Amino acid sequence: MMVHISIIIPAHNEEKYIERCIKSIKKSAKQFRGKVEIIVVCNRCTDQTAEIAKNNGANVVFNEDRCIAKVRNAGIAVANGKIIVTIDADNRMTKGTLSEIYNLLRTGKYIGGGTPIRFERYSFPLWCNDILCRISFGVTGLYSGIFWAKKDTFDAIGGFVDQKAMEDVATAKMLKKYGKKQGKKYTTLRNNYLINSTRKYDDLGDWLYFRLMFQNIGTLLKAAMGDKTGIDKLLDEMFYEYND
Repeated sequence: MMVHISIIIPAHNEEKYIERCIKSIKKSAKQFRGKVEIIVVCNRCTDQTAEIAKNNGANVVFNEDRCIAKVRNAGIAVANGKIIVTIDADNRMTKGTLSEIYNLLRTGKYIGGGTPIRFERYSFPLWCNDILCRISFGVTGLYSGIFWAKKDTFDAIGGFVDQKAMEDVATAKMLKKYGKKQGKKYTTLRNNYLINSTRKYDDLGDWLYFRLMFQNIGTLLKAAMGDKTGIDKLLDEMFYEYND
């Protein structure tokens, strides 16, 4: 049977979260009439992520890169679906997500898009983060969260842009540019959203990213000028070594 949608989940030691992510996808799949496959890309995992994913019906592939774009692209490379959807392992989707994505792409008006983002809990600093995200998405139109587009579209742009951070923004720009050439828009879901994990805030405080920006202003400015030595170390600590 033809696979209509492939969901790619990059996962680095996500045994605490992978099951709930997969369950959210399955709930969404029940609202969708087509066939769905779930692909978990185990990235340098040393825990039970792979076993839990398999036990919950996912296909599992393995990857050793320290670059989230390459991890996602490894999943896209083995996907059988006509449509690609990506979601991080600690996040969840709402039940109408897959149906809305499929219906939007069927119109022929859209090249792909992202989703609104809602935190799984809120506090004053998290509301500040939320507002900043909404303003950023609204001004730039570079929606992220859950990425979605046809597989041949991802193939045409070379997959996710190969960089360690801000690959979501860079990829959104590529999709938007490619869509413009095709006479199609890059958009976002209207009726569904990403439920964004707050685990880093739970562990490190709700002012986490504001604090990091303040503490590492010199590193960020150097990175903007082309010196990425310090930013690479910071990214490793915050993302690629977070679950080690």
